[in-house]
Order: sequence, then C-alpha cells, then structure tokens
Amino acid sequence: MKHLKVIKTPDEHNAALSRLDELMDSDPAEGSQAADELELLAMLIEQYEATAFPVDMPSPIDAILFRMDQQGLKKKGLVPYIGSAPKVSDVLNGKRPLSLTMIRRLHEGLGIPAEVLIQDVERHKHYANDVDFSAYPLAEIRKRGYLPDFTGSLGELKEYADDHLGAFFASVGMTPQSSSQTMMLRTSAHQRSNDKECDAFALQAWQARVLHIAAQQKLEHSYTPGTVTQEWMLELARQSWSRQGPAIAVEYLNKAGIKVIFEPHLPKTYLDGAVCLSDSRQPVVALTLRHDRLDNFWFTLMHELAHIALHFDGNESWFLDDLDAPSSDPKEDEADALAQEVLIPAEAIPNGLPTTEAEVEALASRIKVTPCIVAGRIRRTAQDYKIFGKKFRSEKTVGKVLMAAGYLK
Repeated sequence: MKHLKVIKTPDEHNAALSRLDELMDSDPAEGSQAADELELLAMLIEQYEATAFPVDMPSPIDAILFRMDQQGLKKKGLVPYIGSAPKVSDVLNGKRPLSLTMIRRLHEGLGIPAEVLIQDVERHKHYANDVDFSAYPLAEIRKRGYLPDFTGSLGELKEYADDHLGAFFASVGMTPQSSSQTMMLRTSAHQRSNDKECDAFALQAWQARVLHIAAQQKLEHSYTPGTVTQEWMLELARQSWSRQGPAIAVEYLNKAGIKVIFEPHLPKTYLDGAVCLSDSRQPVVALTLRHDRLDNFWFTLMHELAHIALHFDGNESWFLDDLDAPSSDPKEDEADALAQEVLIPAEAIPNGLPTTEAEVEALASRIKVTPCIVAGRIRRTAQDYKIFGKKFRSEKTVGKVLMAAGYLK
C-alpha cells in the first residue's frame, strides 16, 4: 500500500484525487491493500476539503423549508412549533425572528440542528445553558421600565424574552441563570434572607436594574478605599437630626464617591438593601425603602456601609440583605453590630435602652441623632411597633423627603 499522509496543499489534494480515481477504476477487492488505501485516501481528502472548502451553513428559514419538503409538511404543519398560522407566515417571510421557544420545538420536533436555527453566539449560549427566561418576572420588568428600548406588549416580551433580557443582562456583565443555576446564586453573593422562598430570578433582575442605574449615574468624586470608617459613619449618623437627613446622606455619600440607588424590591425578594461595586470600582449602595421609616432607612444605610468598611477587600461580591431575617452569617452579625454602635453607641446606654418618651428625647439629643432612630431601636428590640404610638414617627416619609430633593422619582 502506498504511504499516505495528511493532505496540506492544493497540489497534494490534486495528486490524492488522481490516485483516488485510479483506485476506483481498478475496483479493488474488499479487504485488499488497495481497498484499504482507497478508504483511507477518501477520508484524508474529505478531511482536507472540509477545511479548505467549507460549506456555508443554510439560513434558519432555508433549513425549515428543506425539512418541510423532506417530510411533506404544509405551512399549517409548523403551527405546533411556531405558534399560530400568522406567526408561521411571518417567520417564513422573514418578518418575525425565531424565539428560543420556537427553536427548541423545531429542534425537538423536526430534528433541525440547533446550531443551524441559532446562528448567534450569545443566543446559542442561552440555548445550551437551558436558560428559562419565562421564569423572570416579565410583567413587573416591563411595568417598571427595566427595558427602556422595549415598547411592545407583555406577550411580545414573553415570546422574545431571550433577546431583550439577554441584552439587558449582557449590558451590565451579568449572565442569565438556568433553573439549575439559581440554587448557586448564594455562592456568588452574601444573601441574608428569611425562611420565605426568595425568587432568585427576580433577585437577579433587580441586581441588573441597580447596575443599569449605577452605570448612568456620574459622580464628580471618585472613591478612595478606606474612606468608610466608624468615625466617618458616626459623622453621617449625626445628619439624621435634620428633617432633610436622608437627602443630606445621599449627598454625603456621593461626595465620597459612593453611588446611592433607590430601587423598589421585586415581589418575593424581600430586600431592604444591598451593596456591591460598579464597573468603575465605585461602591454602590442600593436601598428599596421596603419599610419607609426613618429608623429603617438609617439602619439599612449604616448596615450596607458597614459591609464596605469591614468586608470590602478587593474581592467584593454582592451583599443582599433582608434585615427582617435573622442572621446566620458572621459578616452580617458584624455589619449589624457596627450599624447599631454608630447609631446608638453602647457607652451612651450603660443601663440599657430608654423606656419613656422623655428618656428617648434626652438620649437622642445627647448622641445627636433623630429620636426616631432611638424609638425604632426600642421597637425592634421588643418586636412591638406600637410602642410610643404615633410619637417619634416622621411626618414626612423618607420617600417624600428624597422625592422633594430630586433623588427619587
């Protein structure tokens, strides 16, 4: 048998074709050396041609039409895969793109290769990872304007969620999660939550929303690591004495290069606040105002700042906090302790928290914080939010103060 080698050049290819013709004309007997040479040579030629003369992949529509012709299908035969007669017509006429749901049905039902139907790298990743875009709270996402460039109906969003949500997450460097991956979210973030079942898809959508807003927010000052200290937080806490305290706090943080985002939590996320780093390495504090009270605002803010002071070391991940939930994480305990110490120093209450209205006002005046913070601490400790009745409750909600200052829409 003639010595064979990998074909690398056009001349070698031409020589191999000539030799292949000779062998085929001789019609060698099965099992003979010539027959073996013929088989090996054909494989080498095929391997070279696959690289040198690649065949263009057919378009998705051409692939569907080819399979219809193979199986004798009419347009109505595509309804189970595409959804309705008008949709079938629009898809075949190039007026409507294939959604991932359509692609899955066409691949599983008609055996059309997924790589032919999806000729986009990002969409193919979503398909391969089995991302379930229908699991995201699409109605809330649309209602709240998470996708400013999308103006269609909820039905259209559901059908093409892979395109719109895929772009939404990609723009902030996040990857949509498959159903199996949602259980792993806790490994990529410190999540403090209650026994309630948290919707991981909604939580991820909220995180992406925060990063979107943060990317649009430009601050005059950059952040210097080490800025947030207990003393710095104590000075901030004293701003709570003002009726404009929440607005002053935002300005205080912005001047330190810390972005502050107010974004309501999505259903089943039970969030009070969160903290992370933006792409520009600036801390981002996000507050939901789930409990729109002064004491809750100040404690949540201090808790998130405590994470910056204590736990940001260059390998930051998200801290996602439901502060109604008991802590099971040492880092959460540390953040709680620092937030409490900054707002009401232990040395200021050697005999414990006040019990009367006069004592609340006296302590607040001495440590220079709003009495709402002291009363809130007492109520939270006792788990009785009726203590002191309507006393020590701000006339204006935090939201109204922030809205008047232009920090909240």
